[in-house]
Amino acid sequence: MTVLDGAEGWAYAVSGRVRGTALDDLSGEAVARTLPSLLRALDAAARVDLAGTSGYGIWTPDGRAPHASWPEALLAIGTETPRVPGWRAALVDSGIGLGPVEAGLSALAALTPCLPDARRLIHGDLLTHWRATGPTPAHLRERLHAYLLHIALDALAYCAYRSRWDEVRAHVGTVLTLASADGGESVLIPAGA
Repeated sequence: MTVLDGAEGWAYAVSGRVRGTALDDLSGEAVARTLPSLLRALDAAARVDLAGTSGYGIWTPDGRAPHASWPEALLAIGTETPRVPGWRAALVDSGIGLGPVEAGLSALAALTPCLPDARRLIHGDLLTHWRATGPTPAHLRERLHAYLLHIALDALAYCAYRSRWDEVRAHVGTVLTLASADGGESVLIPAGA
């Protein structure tokens, strides 16, 4: 059974838990069986008609997202939200400070000219794994670099919000490594991408 509702600007869904295995934990044979249906689902999401919706980022129940562009949506990771409040002050109070966040945001901003401007529905989790399944997109390495920065900044903000300081320090290291690398030249980008 699934229940959908919304209150005070928040939307939520409650459904029965479905257990499974993470893709990274599947055997080669299981991946081969799983990928065709997964790729069909992702392709179907990319083909969803977006008529009647607007913006970039997480949609409200009426189909509006808060950002005017994809780069703006990614750079919003530096802004606190009601879902993850207080992380900036927590970083300052921890002694780590906002330097790593500002360095990461600056590097991310420098990569935004390489990001796509096509508006599509995507799976909301930007992940660090990527494998070509078609033509190589323009500026692929720069895009991957931007998304890695976004992932690391998101993790840093969330872990600071949750006071998980060992993880914050690890994410600070990742952000600084990515921020100091030239666009698309990070060692964290898979070879051949």
